[in-house]
Amino acid sequence: MTFQTIEVRPLAGALGAEVGNIDLSAPLSNQMRDEIHQAFLDNLVIVFRDQKLTPEKQVEIAGLFGKPAIYPFLQGLDGAPEVHELLKTAEDEVNFGGNWHSDTAYRECPDMGTLLYAHEVPDVGGDTLFTNMYLAYDALSDGMKEMLKGLTAIYSSEKGYDGKRAEKMKSLDGLKDAVQAEIETFESEHPVVRTHPETGQKALYVSKSHTLRFKDMTVEESTPLIDYLSTFAVLPEFTCRVDWQPQTLVIWDNRCTKHLAVDDYAGQRRRMHRVTVEGVKPL
Repeated sequence: MTFQTIEVRPLAGALGAEVGNIDLSAPLSNQMRDEIHQAFLDNLVIVFRDQKLTPEKQVEIAGLFGKPAIYPFLQGLDGAPEVHELLKTAEDEVNFGGNWHSDTAYRECPDMGTLLYAHEVPDVGGDTLFTNMYLAYDALSDGMKEMLKGLTAIYSSEKGYDGKRAEKMKSLDGLKDAVQAEIETFESEHPVVRTHPETGQKALYVSKSHTLRFKDMTVEESTPLIDYLSTFAVLPEFTCRVDWQPQTLVIWDNRCTKHLAVDDYAGQRRRMHRVTVEGVKPL
């Protein structure tokens, strides 16, 4: 597509692009909205620099892609419950989202997209890595693709938490006051290879963070293949890296990407506002 109202500059060969020549705080024409959405589908991860956004405006931008979601584990901001503050303080020893994952893959209808806006960033570090799950699937052997055809997996919000998600989240200094008093447990079945509802492309849909096991198989039987696919999917040639600056907004497609927040800024603060967009059941 030739863009007429925005500039789109690729970040890497695999995925990702910076979008320029636009002020998201100003009214957007229908053509701008269409071009932003197309850039999103084409690049999977889009980055907007120097955007002055209130929480309410971030929710409004999320509405370009669908209905803003309510995250079940953290309390939203007053006046903008769809917005969650993700804060790592100088005292926190670990971060939030420091493993490869796709947001809320454990829900029956996982969130289709995520908008993350930077308020405070460390002097150095705190980047986010993304990987293209279309490319990961395409690069599998024909034999592996045939084996994965029709394979269903169980995705759990408790994987890695041993039933203590609330306790572990409250141990993070920056999040302890935002954790919901009662945290639900989610478990859902989804295909290991999902078809994107807008592009029709197939993407690998698996991660060590949320994929518990394959349907009708034990955890022990499933783990070797889950580990292999998860490691294969994040080979360098499938990835890009986004460096954060204050007032940067990044929007990514959870249906065909995974991401990881790099935890390499000990003793520094990183404060972000996140909004997710409701999705549909993977097919």
